Amino acid sequence: MAVDADDESAPAAIRAVPLRHPGQWIAAAIVLVLVALFVYGAATNSAYGWSTYGKYLFDSRILKGVGNTLALTVLSMLIAAALGILLAIMRLSPNVVLRSVSWMYLWIFRGTPVYVQLVFWGLFPSIYKSIDLGIPFVHQFAHFNMQDLYSAFIFAMVGLALNEAAYMAEIVRAGVSSVGEGQTEASVALGMSWSQTMRRTVLPQAMRVIIPPTGNEVISMLKTTSLVVAVPFTGEVFGVQADISGVIFQPIPLLLVASTWYLVVTSILMVGQFYLERYYARGASRQLTGRQLKAMAAAQAAQNKVVDEESDERR
Repeated sequence: MAVDADDESAPAAIRAVPLRHPGQWIAAAIVLVLVALFVYGAATNSAYGWSTYGKYLFDSRILKGVGNTLALTVLSMLIAAALGILLAIMRLSPNVVLRSVSWMYLWIFRGTPVYVQLVFWGLFPSIYKSIDLGIPFVHQFAHFNMQDLYSAFIFAMVGLALNEAAYMAEIVRAGVSSVGEGQTEASVALGMSWSQTMRRTVLPQAMRVIIPPTGNEVISMLKTTSLVVAVPFTGEVFGVQADISGVIFQPIPLLLVASTWYLVVTSILMVGQFYLERYYARGASRQLTGRQLKAMAAAQAAQNKVVDEESDERR
């Protein structure tokens, strides 16, 4: 028997009252006040030199330094990624010699500071004045005079890439290890060699694990370029601002200029990393995007419309 809505014996509707959290509002108000005070203090503090900041923010020398910073970051990461994949494969190889060489490389480059390594790369032409390529004591194919070939940019790029390759190798190895053994066994059962299995089966699936930490390494590399003054290479944005501030004797506004450009480039890289992670996460997550949810809702509405029309026809 249906219960009449006006029946006095029917239970009263529950009136839900949201729980109040006054402590959260008080904490938020305190934080906003502190932020406003900091912003006001920074805006009115002449030590920041905001006029100098605005003057040099888009200076041609600063923009050229930003371009050199991006070039160092991209080229170093490309070399590091290729070498890191090779080192990871060597570490996972059944060959004892390859595993030992890879482990030794990681031990050296992860165990010493990157600044010290860059100093050594700056002194490389002094340590090796010339390099000969060929068969020892038999035939010489090429001779390179390091004094003539010295380029601070190239040595900075090589130093950053070789250091980063050690970390990329561990990231790739972790990604490869995350792929189930059944995938490898299935590839072997299909007649693939070990190298084909790694290239065609394991590495494509490992990208889902490799991409997030690799994005962090790219951002870290962008900031590590500020250490290439040890080579010395002063053409990147940090070195350029140091040269300018040394002339005008205003280091604080120039540091703010460099920090602004680091933040801008880092923000762009973070957006790119987000979309790249979402691309490789397709099929691995049950969480649907907004577009997928809209499509499902439209399909459900169309299906309901068809059902209603069929019901009307039967009547």
